[in-house]
Amino acid sequence: MTDVVVTDVADAHRFEGRSPDGALLGVVAYERRGDDVVLTHTEVDPDAEGHGIGTSLVRQTLDALRAQGARVVPQCPFVRSFVESHDGYSDMLIDR
Repeated sequence: MTDVVVTDVADAHRFEGRSPDGALLGVVAYERRGDDVVLTHTEVDPDAEGHGIGTSLVRQTLDALRAQGARVVPQCPFVRSFVESHDGYSDMLIDR
């Protein structure tokens, strides 16, 4: 698996996952609604698929949001699937 450095790019309303050399590997788009964050879409560069980039990107995104005290609406099917199959994140979810 490629190392992924995830950063919240608030002006673009997305978390970006980049390789150590700075290449963009994927994004998790979001909308903020007060303290809640709606995760709307996850996308991984097709050349980087199959290497765990999406999983690492979503995990680091959720960990960053937890550190901010945010609650999450996983509108994106990939994020919802990740949360359903990984213990420890369900406490962050809210239904809308």
